[in-house]
Amino acid sequence: MTSSDQLLDLIRNTPEIDLLLRSSFGFDIHRKHHGEGLRLASGAPLEMIAGESAGGAYFLCAEQNWRRPVVFASSEGEGGLLADDLADALEIIIGLEWHDCLSFSGGGDVEVMQISAQHLERSHDKYNPDIDNEAAQVAAALSLRIVPVTELVLRLQAAASKTEPDYVVTDEGGQAFDPLFGDHVEPRHGGWR
Repeated sequence: MTSSDQLLDLIRNTPEIDLLLRSSFGFDIHRKHHGEGLRLASGAPLEMIAGESAGGAYFLCAEQNWRRPVVFASSEGEGGLLADDLADALEIIIGLEWHDCLSFSGGGDVEVMQISAQHLERSHDKYNPDIDNEAAQVAAALSLRIVPVTELVLRLQAAASKTEPDYVVTDEGGQAFDPLFGDHVEPRHGGWR
């Protein structure tokens, strides 16, 4: 059994952690109806492990060096490498508003991502004041680390930058998904407030 399988089993068998991941962090192991038929451009299959409320899906790739990389594919046609394994991916998911950080990345500029992450962290704390406690609960239950946001941004940027050529997501017709990096540096209407 791989460490990914062990983590997924632990989530399945710990209802309060399953609920926190689903409700606060958008990682729902019961939502697997989106993303069927997606694969890597190489033709390699993807194993869907979770979904999120906006229709995106998380996938495990084939094992490499005893690790199974994690790919994310959005319902809007963006996809790519999120992390080198599920533990790394979950640390990013619980510690960073990762999707918006990528959306407001200026095309993958790590400095822009660091600024976006700071703004997103303040906003997230305002709307969910318990988020740090919830992240700590998930981390403790799954033996994950609470990693500083600045380090998570570096890890996320490095992973997403390695999407091509091995982790390009394609649909059933072979159409490649767009990269996870967005071109914007801040929200269009009003910027960061």
